[in-house]
Amino acid sequence: MRSAAFIGVGLLLCLLQSNLFRVLGYIHIPGLVPSLVLPLVVFMGVSEYSLARGAAVAFVLGYATDVIGIAPIGLYTFTYVAIFVLARAAGSRLAAQTVLMQLVLGLGFAFVQSLMVLVLLAIFGREPYVPRTLYPLALPHVLATGFFSPLIFRLARRVHFATVKGESTERRPMAPYRSA
Repeated sequence: MRSAAFIGVGLLLCLLQSNLFRVLGYIHIPGLVPSLVLPLVVFMGVSEYSLARGAAVAFVLGYATDVIGIAPIGLYTFTYVAIFVLARAAGSRLAAQTVLMQLVLGLGFAFVQSLMVLVLLAIFGREPYVPRTLYPLALPHVLATGFFSPLIFRLARRVHFATVKGESTERRPMAPYRSA
């Protein structure tokens, strides 16, 4: 249930991101479009989401980003799974409870993802000029993603708590059993 909810929210964020690309195209700052799905993947990683299930959800969201964003197939699929695994490894040391920490996580992982995309395009890309033309777009993209990451973390936390199974806030611990 939770995986389906995260995939649904991720697909909606992916569609919102593509429409945001069109709207922000009128503002003449190249690269200003944030990655709205990336903070969702980071949230799953730092909140101790299951490794297999989280990697599968990151795979689906990365593939959707590849298809909707007209990226080379496999580029964001690989980077989102790698970012999830990195966030999962760092999750035991990082707590994303405050807005400042969510902003730092969004900025840091957006920078790592941008670097990964540039390196992968340099190694596997068909045109050698593509990474050179894209690297000036990385800083505005990282800043925009960091700016939106606390909002996406809040949305992901709501989805996370809405899909918790069998847990109620009204439960009280049972009194110990006493025999007469």
